[in-house]
Amino acid sequence: MKRIQFKYAIIALLIIFSCSDDFVNVDSQDQNSEDFFNTEEDYQSALIAAYDMLQSTYLNVMLGEIASDNTLAGGESAIDVPGIQEIDDMVHTPINQQLRDIWGWMYSGVNRTNYIMEFKDKTDFPGKEGVIAQTRFLRAYYYFELVKWFGDVPFVVDRRILFGDQYTLPRTSKATIYAQMEDDLIYAASNLPYIQAEKGRVTKGAAQALLGKVYLYQNKFPEAANVLEDLINNGPHDLLTDYSTMFENDNENNIESVFEVQYTDIEGAGFGCLQCSEGNVAVGFNGIRNYAGPVFESGFSFNVPTQEVVDEFEDGDNRLQTAILDINTWSTNTGATFSTGYEHTGYFNRKYIARQGDLNTGDANLTNPNNYRSIRFADVLLMAAEALNRGNIDDARARFYLNRVRERAFGNTNNNVTSSGATLTTAIYHERRVELVGEGHHFFDLVRTGRAANEIDGFQAGKNEVFPIPSIEIQLAGNQWEQNPGY
Repeated sequence: MKRIQFKYAIIALLIIFSCSDDFVNVDSQDQNSEDFFNTEEDYQSALIAAYDMLQSTYLNVMLGEIASDNTLAGGESAIDVPGIQEIDDMVHTPINQQLRDIWGWMYSGVNRTNYIMEFKDKTDFPGKEGVIAQTRFLRAYYYFELVKWFGDVPFVVDRRILFGDQYTLPRTSKATIYAQMEDDLIYAASNLPYIQAEKGRVTKGAAQALLGKVYLYQNKFPEAANVLEDLINNGPHDLLTDYSTMFENDNENNIESVFEVQYTDIEGAGFGCLQCSEGNVAVGFNGIRNYAGPVFESGFSFNVPTQEVVDEFEDGDNRLQTAILDINTWSTNTGATFSTGYEHTGYFNRKYIARQGDLNTGDANLTNPNNYRSIRFADVLLMAAEALNRGNIDDARARFYLNRVRERAFGNTNNNVTSSGATLTTAIYHERRVELVGEGHHFFDLVRTGRAANEIDGFQAGKNEVFPIPSIEIQLAGNQWEQNPGY
């Protein structure tokens, strides 16, 4: 985490496991409890190493947009990072490096949390329940990503996945994994404060918000509404008054941020080990190709917004200028120059493109320090609205939460929604799309609500709701896992 500065991270990474591209990332079984988990510092070292894998979720975020109808792959050409191009066109196969990266990196996160849980009872110290609570939140976070992307997946709790386990480890139903997420997040919410001394650490509010999301993904609307409304009414968060400052580097961890992935520029990275970067790699990928001008920096022109999503913004919606950069208008107004990449639309994801003055070391495109706002209070309000409406619980409260978001967007109450029932549901879906554009949620919103086949070109119902398990992982597991249908 940026604010913790990873002072233990290198030690912990060496102790736990080194970088590997295999499903099973393990250390020697000789490095067990005799040598580690003897002090609070050991637990904190392992915990920070578990946090560290959050930084690799930049790929999940970027591809969550590209897979939807919000953005196109972009890049330099049609063969620039083929795996990204395939996902954009819904022609991805089990041989896709980016999907394998998500699989491997998320399981690395799971294994790091399970390493702590394996030895959770070895040494006691004051505040240990808080360490375990953060660990369990992180485990739920990583498993949630795995289930979102791949459906039923191999599942282990409270012990590491060691070499050889893959031969006897079956895929587990996502219902069972969701139940574990719920247990982990209920524990985390019960054992964490709303405010942490060190920014970036998991809070009670983060656990409640993710729990509400886990319920929402299962259509458990009363449960989702209960926990989300508790956070809304009793937590410390609120909407940031000025939306235009939300995604700036100097406004990280603000009152609207329920949970942020912390990034920093203290280490460089290369294309041979993108997960080694402590920076937000997506920022460089999203950037303007060969840009010269004020405010922004160059990048690789991936993840370019479509005209369709720009048109989704209503007249008077002040979020458009913060969310989307119209490069042609900007160039005309400022004299900035740029070149066009593949699938150039004239738009860029302004929330996450590099600004001048960002501190970077090494390759600036791979070490941007801008945090990812993983869960925002606006998201919490809209999830609560959806749960209340779709669960037939209370449309009046649903409208109230929805209109809190809209009143900030328009700066008045003239555009408040007054509808109920299915029309209100559609309004909530619209609001989630424009409020959260560029933040990696839209594809999964479309899938979980059954709208993807009608919205995404090339999407095949019964297949593309999940992504294929990488074929090499199936082979490494002795071909015991069935591939997801259609792949």
